[in-house]
Amino acid sequence: MEITGYLHAGYPASLGEFGRPVRLSGSGGWLLERVIQGTAHQDAVGAYPLFCCPRWSELGMDLAVLGDRLVSVVLVTDPFGPSDPDVIASAFSHGLVRYKDHHVIDLEVPLLQSACLHHRRNARKALSRLTVEELADPMSYLDTWCELYAELIARHRLTGISCFSRRAFAAQFAVPGLVAFRAVDHDGGTVGMVLWYCQGQVGYYHLAAYSPRGYLEKASYALFWTAAERFRGRLRWLSLGAGAGATGDASDGLTRFKRGWSPLCRPVSLGRHVACPARYQELCRGRADTGFFPAYRSAVVTAA
Repeated sequence: MEITGYLHAGYPASLGEFGRPVRLSGSGGWLLERVIQGTAHQDAVGAYPLFCCPRWSELGMDLAVLGDRLVSVVLVTDPFGPSDPDVIASAFSHGLVRYKDHHVIDLEVPLLQSACLHHRRNARKALSRLTVEELADPMSYLDTWCELYAELIARHRLTGISCFSRRAFAAQFAVPGLVAFRAVDHDGGTVGMVLWYCQGQVGYYHLAAYSPRGYLEKASYALFWTAAERFRGRLRWLSLGAGAGATGDASDGLTRFKRGWSPLCRPVSLGRHVACPARYQELCRGRADTGFFPAYRSAVVTAA
């Protein structure tokens, strides 16, 4: 199978500003190795937003041999990974816990059946005012995308790893499997773009961004509707991800938007593994037990 999307080495390399990419030789997945501030030790996190790998059965062996190198590992599993989480649960010393539900579209079901009335109406109205095209050369629209994404960062006050740099986006646009669509108004201006990564029979929603006019014209509905129609026959599934925040509360706007395309969901889990227990306990000394993992990265400190 061709290696594309989140599985391709170019994707974790695009996140090099946030950690050093480390390939797990057995499973074929990627981690980002990070320095633990104030120490000489490192830990790792799965590449954002999902940990994907072609050989899940080998993940336990990969994690078992990390003790001399990393203190801990935390990752979010692929919703199209093992159908039975118990297959990989034993790989994680501190458990594999249910994290969020990711919304998915079965492309064998017409959108007129799967999408709710609200979304069908908004898509129809948006498509009457906008034109959506699949980009033959996404890289030629890199600057346009970066301008749109700057609007997203400002509007939602994004921080951390989701504040990708232009260099990171340039690398992501070069990863095999990237498919980009843009929405154009009657004046020829780009008012929104959406990025997908295709892996096998699944298209993973990666990112979307809009101009102020794009928000007013509801460009998101035009883009998602058109993307689903274009992918039909090329892919079986679209993975839309979850809602905002740590829990993906069903009441937030992003959750409502994604749920409106299809009633189907697939769970993802949070894998928590301590590779070096002695160092982990040492680093956790003085930290409150908040449930955050790894505990030594929690901002809550107990009184001396």
